[in-house]
Amino acid sequence: MRAIVYRDFGSPDVLHVEDVSKPALADDEVLVAVRAAAVNLFDWHMVHGKPYPVRFVLGLARRKPLGVDLAGEVEAVGPLITRFKPGDRVFGMGRDRRGYSGAFAEYVTVPERALTLAPTNATFAESAAAVMAGLTALQGLRDHGKLQRGETVLVNGASGGIGTYAVQIAKAMGACVTGVCSRRNVEMVRSIGADRAIDYAVEDFTTGSGRYDLILDMVCNHSWSSIRRVLTEKGRYLLCGGPPIRALSRLVRAPFTKGKLRPFIARGTVESLDAIRDLMESGAVRSVIDRSYPLEEANDALRYVVAGHTQGKVVLSI
Repeated sequence: MRAIVYRDFGSPDVLHVEDVSKPALADDEVLVAVRAAAVNLFDWHMVHGKPYPVRFVLGLARRKPLGVDLAGEVEAVGPLITRFKPGDRVFGMGRDRRGYSGAFAEYVTVPERALTLAPTNATFAESAAAVMAGLTALQGLRDHGKLQRGETVLVNGASGGIGTYAVQIAKAMGACVTGVCSRRNVEMVRSIGADRAIDYAVEDFTTGSGRYDLILDMVCNHSWSSIRRVLTEKGRYLLCGGPPIRALSRLVRAPFTKGKLRPFIARGTVESLDAIRDLMESGAVRSVIDRSYPLEEANDALRYVVAGHTQGKVVLSI
């Protein structure tokens, strides 16, 4: 089978397609024929090898696989699998039992808990795009932000992968949503449900009159003092991205913010994947796909994501 692999850390140029053996199926695994895989900044950190602990974890493997988010069809199941059968359309995380990711391939074996049935009204690309970004938005708003109906939400980075899902999920939860994005994305952010879209080149949301019960921040381009000023008395701030050093300095402050700054890590669970599927099937959430690349152009796809100006998600078609 064909798979994207890399042997050295560095730029996207280290990625290449290889013919590798089809993965062996364990008793408690599902073999998935991958039809689409989404590209994330997480993949860039794996390839770039920074922060450096990444190299310690992955460096021992001579040939490193890549890719987490996938959608495809069940090819075969181990004898201990009860939830799936061959032919099922599924989406989820292409990680094996050791935690290695290999969704940028024609086939992958994954534990049963990493998958669920895909939305019936979505393409493979739309399903794959929703995995990591959708889970981060959902768990941030629902589980860590404790968003309540009628509250005000600001999404900083509303036109990106996580941001497009966050706007839609917040709206589905009954919030009043403001999205911050570039001028070219203002209409798109409005079209997916934002009550207000702010062009960051024209208006700085931290100096305006708006106050927010919850801020989901994928950019981390404002000081904590500026952010705190526009939070309501019981406002919460969730950091989901931004320059690593700036984000780390923000997280160091978390214990001293009286619960306003809430760091979190999204986790892949069947319950959350099912919730994303239900939102998509109801029409409340849809995937915004910026570009689709063939598997052989994974390096170009990753390079485009790293540039930081995607409108929604970038996927590989396999």
